[in-house]
Amino acid sequence: MSHVVRKYFVDFEKEEAWLNEMSAKGLALAEYSWARYVFEESAKGEYIYRIELLEKDPKDAAGYLQFMEETGAERVPAGTTPKGKRAFINQRWVIFRRKAAEGPFQIYSDVDSKINHYQRIYRLWLALAFLELIVGFLNIILIVLMPSSNLYKINLIVGISLVILGLFFVWLSLPILRKIARLRQEKLIRE
Repeated sequence: MSHVVRKYFVDFEKEEAWLNEMSAKGLALAEYSWARYVFEESAKGEYIYRIELLEKDPKDAAGYLQFMEETGAERVPAGTTPKGKRAFINQRWVIFRRKAAEGPFQIYSDVDSKINHYQRIYRLWLALAFLELIVGFLNIILIVLMPSSNLYKINLIVGISLVILGLFFVWLSLPILRKIARLRQEKLIRE
């Protein structure tokens, strides 16, 4: 029997912890898409889940994905949008699962690989923030350049909305930046 849960996460570590809690309750993730998770009943704690932002598009990361399969991990299928397409970000965010009976499951075993993973996430949030802020400010600038335009209200609403969205992505990047700094400190202490 399938169970659909709609839940939104901005922190992949909280999402990962939640998926492992669901597994402990006997629900195995079968498919996911943006804020939508499809679970199937399974043995309690059957799987351990890990989430990763791939360096490349999955088509270009086939060797890495094959390596993960060789370690016993399987990629949980990502769902599609109503139009049958996968969002760009959803293509690079992957959820792996491995049978708990096979032992502990960690994707990153050293500090440097963890730092690299967090830096990929940080760069993604900053790129999205930059894009939204630029387009938002351009809409606001259009209001100043063409004050008598019929699109004044639309440009104002779109501009402010995009600036707010850009600031949201900046806000998402701040905890990641702190984690990178903490991991760098940890690395210095170990050396």
